[in-house]
Amino acid sequence: MSGRIEGRNPVLEALKANREIDKLFIKKGGIEGSLKKIVHEAKRRGIVIKEVEKKRLDEMSQTGSHQGVIAMISEYKYAQVRDILDRAREKNEDPFIIMLDKITDNHNLGSIIRTANVMGAHGVIIPKHESASLGAVSAKASAGAVEFTPVAKVGNLSKEIDNLKKEGIWVYGADMDGDRLVYDADFSGGVCLVIGSEGEGISRLVKEKCDFLLKIPMRGEINSLNASVAAGIMMYEVAKKKFL
Repeated sequence: MSGRIEGRNPVLEALKANREIDKLFIKKGGIEGSLKKIVHEAKRRGIVIKEVEKKRLDEMSQTGSHQGVIAMISEYKYAQVRDILDRAREKNEDPFIIMLDKITDNHNLGSIIRTANVMGAHGVIIPKHESASLGAVSAKASAGAVEFTPVAKVGNLSKEIDNLKKEGIWVYGADMDGDRLVYDADFSGGVCLVIGSEGEGISRLVKEKCDFLLKIPMRGEINSLNASVAAGIMMYEVAKKKFL
């Protein structure tokens, strides 16, 4: 099976990460700016480049925002949770993992992966069912971060939490009715931050497995945040106490 990466920055990041690219489709004429860098790097690596009309790119696009370039790739490969833990060990850091429970919007998934990369998280865990997946839309939303931040897909989040606890990792769930503010959490040692869907939040079984339930204080008339925004706020609090 094949997939695609769309947009200048995601494609450029994929090239930098030595992602295996089968073919590159570029808008015919007007190759300038970052497109020049993309073409130069693709030629250096011997990747087939095909110039096509913008209409053809529009028809191929899954995101509606190809910016004049689409790279055809093999499907994204998911990591193992062990790969994420090994990544932390190689950096001589306590594991910092993001676990997503029923995040079904691909844009949200990509945005969370992007923030996870920026905030120094070692990887993201998603469930096999009732979840967004890696693909053109999530890759575009991640601005290329999917090339550097491993994403593991597991069958049962509750069981995976048990496994992470055996590794000495504390599990923090984001919950609007949490018993403490995110700003007051310690975040020392290994951390797994669980983010639920906007409508339902974290599922009951997963919530029961969390060591702590944290909330973000809000003062406006609306009492909920977009899942990727809430994840970003909480990730920053972890990063601030760990790395910044």
